[in-house]
Amino acid sequence: MVAIKVLWKFQLRKHNVEHQLRREIEILAHLRHKHIIRLYCHFHDKERIYLVLEYCTGGEVFNKLRDDGEFSEQETARYIYQLATALNYCQSKHVIHRDIKPENLLFDDENNIKLADFGWGVHAPDSRRMTMCGTLDYIPPEMIEKKKHDPTVDVWALGVLMYEFLCGTPPFESNEQKDTFRKIRNVKFVFPGHVSPAARDLICKLLNKDPSKRLALDALPNHQFIAKYVKTKHRKSNSSCSSR
Repeated sequence: MVAIKVLWKFQLRKHNVEHQLRREIEILAHLRHKHIIRLYCHFHDKERIYLVLEYCTGGEVFNKLRDDGEFSEQETARYIYQLATALNYCQSKHVIHRDIKPENLLFDDENNIKLADFGWGVHAPDSRRMTMCGTLDYIPPEMIEKKKHDPTVDVWALGVLMYEFLCGTPPFESNEQKDTFRKIRNVKFVFPGHVSPAARDLICKLLNKDPSKRLALDALPNHQFIAKYVKTKHRKSNSSCSSR
């Protein structure tokens, strides 16, 4: 059983996103990971383009988060670990997703996360890009400041996602765009009381304004928050970041 994503050619031309679709197809066709949605093939007729994709019976993570309000720490640790392995694989292939958010994540029939929608993705062997892209609440400081960015933009987004999983809303959410940008630039956010010290520590390490100091994805499985809930092959001791 598969899912077929149908796209109208006139809509792609109207919104000038043909290049994004070509890029998404090219990237997905070369990715093979258990936590990344599989593209089996694609074809087209006069009016439409069809992407034949792995069918994820659990639907969008966005819908589950909306229904549940927030996820437990155990659920969050499992989902963030799975995404980190997928993103680490992407980095090994020089692929940056650049639009990680609950709407672009799916659940399979065993409640495992699948990374989907690579429309903003890019294959960047030089690892330095200038394009401002993605979703407002997930944009990192370097994009707002119009600096070059690298694969660590996905690490930042993982931190935003983890906060949203635990708290129900993104950390920098505001009514006005300028306020959201100001909070992101200053990395200004507040933890609700129910978020554990270990969870806060991991979010701190992911949401570091300095891209070079963000936690490496291959180190994430060894963090105390992940190690507490997820059985991983290798574990090391971790030092804590200072409290905010």
